[in-house]
Amino acid sequence: MIKIGQINTLEVVKKVDFGVFLDGDDYGNILLPARNVPKNTEVGDKVEAFLFFDSENEIVATTETPLAQVGEWAVMKVVGLNSIGAFVDWGITKKDLLIPFSEQLGRFKEGQSILVYVYTDKASGRIVGTTKFNKWLDNTPATYKKDEQVDLLIAEITDLGFKAIINGQHWGLLFKTESFGKLFVGKKLKGYIKTVREDGKIDLSLQRQGKAKMDDLSDKIITALEKKDGFIPVSDKSSPDEIFAVFRTSKGTFKKTIGGLYKQGLITIEREGIRLVDKS
Repeated sequence: MIKIGQINTLEVVKKVDFGVFLDGDDYGNILLPARNVPKNTEVGDKVEAFLFFDSENEIVATTETPLAQVGEWAVMKVVGLNSIGAFVDWGITKKDLLIPFSEQLGRFKEGQSILVYVYTDKASGRIVGTTKFNKWLDNTPATYKKDEQVDLLIAEITDLGFKAIINGQHWGLLFKTESFGKLFVGKKLKGYIKTVREDGKIDLSLQRQGKAKMDDLSDKIITALEKKDGFIPVSDKSSPDEIFAVFRTSKGTFKKTIGGLYKQGLITIEREGIRLVDKS
């Protein structure tokens, strides 16, 4: 089934001077311009192509990959403004994405980078962007379990912390106390469900909770030490950023974990780093 606004695998059915035509099934033959045709492409070959509408409302193809397909989010830069809305760089040559005024959460300035959701407008059939995410999220009940690992997309910075999109389906909140490392709008990362409240709101964490969190990190530290000939130049004296860069965890959790490993006699803690105890 052909999907406009997404990458499709299509067969080349005809070659012409200005490109090739791809079999678009019910949409007919779709032009892939010469500048996008892979070298040595012949009739019968399969090509992965992104399909979209050009300025004349005709379906065209490109082998360029957009920053986001229909149903996806991405940070895009505002490159133009006019009477109907804002245009953002979609990552496709000669084709910017329109965000109508009605889909803007606040007004944008040229050069500004914003998080955008790409969708197909039912009324016009056009592919457009929006920064009003609420109508696309929390449309199904949240059935997450505590400590379940999920995909997060940082969408907004608030006084409480970071609002994040969970698995592309629900809103969640990562409180400042649960945040570490460099977080910014548009960043994608793994996280964990901390709590699903009675009102349906979801609290998030970047680490598993309780003993499971400590056990995971203990295993990670021991494995890393074994791969680094028994020494890693990170200790309880290291900065939070240094610890996060190596182990993707907070300084507090790291200190508790290496303290436990020290008590078990598995490592020694030195000013310059941690060392695996030689059991041989």
